[in-house]
Amino acid sequence: MWQFWVDRGGTFTDIVARKPDGELQTCKLLSENPEQYEDAAVYGIRKLLGLTKDQAIPAGKIEAVKMGTTVATNALLERKGERTLLMITRGMGDLLRIGYQNRPRLFDLHIKLPELLYEDVFEVDERLDVAGNIITPLNEEQVRANLKKAYDKGIRSVAVALMHGYRFHDHEKRIGEIAGEIGFTQISLSHKVSPLIKLVSRGDTTVVDAYLSPILRRYVAQVAAALGTSKDRSNGLMFMQSNGGLTDAGLFQGKDAILSGPAGGVVGMVRTAAGIGADKVIGFDMGGTSTDVCHYAGEFERSFETEVAGVRMRAPMMNIHTVAAGGGSILMFENGRLQVGPESAGANPGPACYRRGGPLTVTDCNVLLGKINPDFFPHVFGPDADQPLDVDVVREEFLKLAGRISRETGEKPRSPEELAEGYLRIAVENMANAIKKISVERGYDVTAYTMNCFGGAGGQHACLVADVLGMERIFIHPFAGVLSAFGMGLADVRAMREHQFARPLEEADKAVVILKDLEQETRAEIQNQGIDSSAIHVRHMAHIRTDGAHQTLEVPFGDPSDMCREFDAAHRKRFGFVPDYNALILDLLSCEAIGTTGEEVTLPDPGCVSD
Repeated sequence: MWQFWVDRGGTFTDIVARKPDGELQTCKLLSENPEQYEDAAVYGIRKLLGLTKDQAIPAGKIEAVKMGTTVATNALLERKGERTLLMITRGMGDLLRIGYQNRPRLFDLHIKLPELLYEDVFEVDERLDVAGNIITPLNEEQVRANLKKAYDKGIRSVAVALMHGYRFHDHEKRIGEIAGEIGFTQISLSHKVSPLIKLVSRGDTTVVDAYLSPILRRYVAQVAAALGTSKDRSNGLMFMQSNGGLTDAGLFQGKDAILSGPAGGVVGMVRTAAGIGADKVIGFDMGGTSTDVCHYAGEFERSFETEVAGVRMRAPMMNIHTVAAGGGSILMFENGRLQVGPESAGANPGPACYRRGGPLTVTDCNVLLGKINPDFFPHVFGPDADQPLDVDVVREEFLKLAGRISRETGEKPRSPEELAEGYLRIAVENMANAIKKISVERGYDVTAYTMNCFGGAGGQHACLVADVLGMERIFIHPFAGVLSAFGMGLADVRAMREHQFARPLEEADKAVVILKDLEQETRAEIQNQGIDSSAIHVRHMAHIRTDGAHQTLEVPFGDPSDMCREFDAAHRKRFGFVPDYNALILDLLSCEAIGTTGEEVTLPDPGCVSD
């Protein structure tokens, strides 16, 4: 049967198909082309199967569809998620707005705060102390009245985050029950979404889940219907999570979808680099909208606390640094200087060469300079989606821009090629600085690393970026242009659970029982997705900090003395020294079950790859 590995990006949707005979075939489509199709992933699958729009996909034809999607990311960035209500403890209604009072842009005279995700907030009359004793009983009548009021306004999604709710769940559970009785279709409870201390990030994560999960559910249902799979069981429809693992479409949640697409790229980068014996790798994924860079030195690097689009989240995510420098980044001349991005032309209208009247972009620079040959670029442009890139309009637009710059600066007009080269240098510096941030600034010598270059625009810029960084080895896989999609097929099925322990390291024996319970949960989740128990292995990790500190370091869970040594080594590696401390705190426990899918990395015979 067929397998389809899909990466739905901001500009392009990439598909790698594995035919029943094992042959691999690729397909690249614009993510948005409303004149031609409603959903690029479904259209691409139909196209590869040789079906028309009206033909149903035959039953038993598809074994698996493994997909990464930017649907949730785009909804978060554009603030187009579900209308959401926040229920929070009395007196805390403004807490998520206030946040931690960070000032990332200290000298801005006009502070523009990110738009809140929730539409309304109700403060709940309830309060527990840190030991779980009831200070104020839950006022169920008030809860029911406020939920009914929100429901009558058309809100169907609710996020519940109460003080100390990560430890004591009764009040949150009861609010969830009442919301279900009223008819709310999405109920996100913080002790389930993010069972960790810190109400601000726990509350934000819960709101994100409530805000995005309905959007994802509708998209999953749309794809499932188009593929002819059932609603209850996805029958092989799986999605990539931000932590780098696949999960059944029915288990895919909003909080785990933010880095769905880029995470596939990290997996693909690591697995393909391992095929050539590279164990120290810098991932350089340049797509149409942005460039994602990541660092790998034997272990996937994850962040458990991240800020995305002005929203604080506590959920395991691949540690990926993104800059707004993709092939679609718009070229501008403002305030007397050349600028690249952060705005992107996207897929619609796309760069000027896409024949949709779009602005000049980084892609247009490469078209003008001959680094992109229209004859070898997909002919998917024009009214009938069958024309090549338009070189003539690019040259015309660069001439116009050169004339405008000359008029505003009084300088002699530059040639279109000079201007394009200048814009490319700016884009390259932006991308090189992003790599420095995840490597050089953390004490890693990138000159000893291999750059695994992928993404639709990666190959055009890899050598330029490597020169700036002093890197001498670049690896480009045969599927580099669609490596994020390729990574979806190579990824394992993963399930993760966390538990806030917050006790001295000497009490690690008490953590063993908790980890056993977490292991049972994660193993069961993987087995329920059709993975045999013999193909599942489990990792127990401890997040440790010094007493009084806030920053934790992740080490393998084990004997306290071993964890102490691991902590010292990790601290020295990260910060250059080992701190003086009287006690270490075992702050957080995490358990990850990994179900191997059996997909192997082999460099394909060029003769068996078609598109």
